[in-house]
Amino acid sequence: MVRKNLGRPTRSIYLGLACVSLTLHLLLALFCLSVLQTACVLPASSSSSSFSSIIPRTDTHRHQSVSSFSSSDASSSSHKLPTSNERHKLNANTLQHKGKDWLNGPTETEKKLIGTGKEFPKGKGLSVLEALFNHPLYNLPHPELQEDDWLLRVKTDEDATDKESREDGGEEEAIANSQWQSASQEEGYERVAWTSDAETHPPWLRFHLGISRWELYNRKDPNVPQLTHYLATQRVLSAVQKTGGTQLKLLLSFPNHGQALLKPMKQSRDAETDVNLFYFSDFERHNAEIAAFHLDRILGFNRIPPVVGRLINVTTEIKEITTDQRLSRTFFTSPVGNVCFYGQCEYYCSTEHPVCGQPHALEVSLAAMLPDLALAPRRSWRSPWRRSYSRTKLAQWQKEPAYCDKVKQTPPYNHGTRLVDLIDMAVLDFLMSNMDRHHYETFEKFGNETFLLHLDNGRAFGRHSRDEPSILVPLLQCCRIRRSTLLRLRLLSLPGFRLSDVMRESLARDPLAGAAPLLLEPHLAALERRLATVLQAVHTCQDQCGDVVYNDLEGYDEKHDQQPD
Repeated sequence: MVRKNLGRPTRSIYLGLACVSLTLHLLLALFCLSVLQTACVLPASSSSSSFSSIIPRTDTHRHQSVSSFSSSDASSSSHKLPTSNERHKLNANTLQHKGKDWLNGPTETEKKLIGTGKEFPKGKGLSVLEALFNHPLYNLPHPELQEDDWLLRVKTDEDATDKESREDGGEEEAIANSQWQSASQEEGYERVAWTSDAETHPPWLRFHLGISRWELYNRKDPNVPQLTHYLATQRVLSAVQKTGGTQLKLLLSFPNHGQALLKPMKQSRDAETDVNLFYFSDFERHNAEIAAFHLDRILGFNRIPPVVGRLINVTTEIKEITTDQRLSRTFFTSPVGNVCFYGQCEYYCSTEHPVCGQPHALEVSLAAMLPDLALAPRRSWRSPWRRSYSRTKLAQWQKEPAYCDKVKQTPPYNHGTRLVDLIDMAVLDFLMSNMDRHHYETFEKFGNETFLLHLDNGRAFGRHSRDEPSILVPLLQCCRIRRSTLLRLRLLSLPGFRLSDVMRESLARDPLAGAAPLLLEPHLAALERRLATVLQAVHTCQDQCGDVVYNDLEGYDEKHDQQPD
């Protein structure tokens, strides 16, 4: 009888324990799911060598001749690793032998999208660059742009009519609003008569009106080559020093109210940055700005304003027309008769670091200006992977291998495409060896649903004999990459669309390329080497974490499969 009475509480206890156990298992499952959703942290031996174990620091012989930089020799002689990292060595010859294996990662559909890349349609009279831009990966469908997806909007006649009905003096008001009126009364500027008809707009205004939520310009827009031609040939009306920044740059104005940002040539194109210089002590290079624009376009980003090279006359196009007294006081004639100036800035603005013509001619880069901040405000963001800019201190991301987990939980990186946009920028910076990406900007109008502006690339392409693996840390720590970016990188690694060949052809179209190549062959060989390193980094991430791709091509595969071969 006693045993029978004890059965009920025992069963209650067992039932309670079962409920507790089930609850604990559910909590454990939720915890595991949250862990799987966080970034995969690659193994690291120490804080100082955690990244070089995945991507080795690369040094080549500085005095190696240009002729020796063939596609195979450059890679086979360029990778010298620290002794402690020998087991992680990335042998370039092995990468070349694995050239066909780079497509082992993609699915069958992705292989179909990329193609073999061994041939391009020569029969159609297309160059390598033209064939690349005709490839399906460079002609992906975009969502239809809505009215709010354009940065600027031209007032239509209907807008003017509505305002006329609301205000007194309607007729004059309507006329004023149907045209773009210039507030400048300075001598030399053209009288403005731009209506809502795009045919009346100068190239720089068409560029501004073409900026959308997803890109600065459409690669197929015929205005882009018109804009670069305009920057290279338009008469200079005014030249003043631009405030802000650490090094000298000028703001040029043209008669049709357009403007351009000028960066002068401060060293020869074949001058490689001293290995003992810190990244924040390097000169900015005019040809780096030009090459960065071309590389950004080849990668399919379209996030750098159009840049073109130009040969200007220091005397007639700067000295004699400038109204900037601070700038005009810094002009002098060198002992050999060259006209020089140095301006006023934080670094390298002194008689020891002048900008000089030969004796008057000076190579410069001219970048199209973005819309005025009063019309299109921009927000500056501090990069999570910003360097410490100290000779002794390390940044937080250099000490914490799991740093990306914190970034992914922090707005605006916790939703949307901001994180993979940042990794796009890291890939671009690694390819051109730009260590100076401390901030980036976005247009405020679009909030977090927009692209990142890839501005200020003057410290890129400084060293061809040395790769900097830490630039790729965002990719390595987060193990995420946009699918369209990865497919284009794989395409550019194939024989028919080699990145070096495409860059060489693209740069040859710049006006300054007639005198000498804008990028020497060692820099083009370095692009090939670094591209292989990026693909190897993605492969390592896939081995460690599985699926690392952010799919931005959802729905495109089916459409592509329906197209005839």
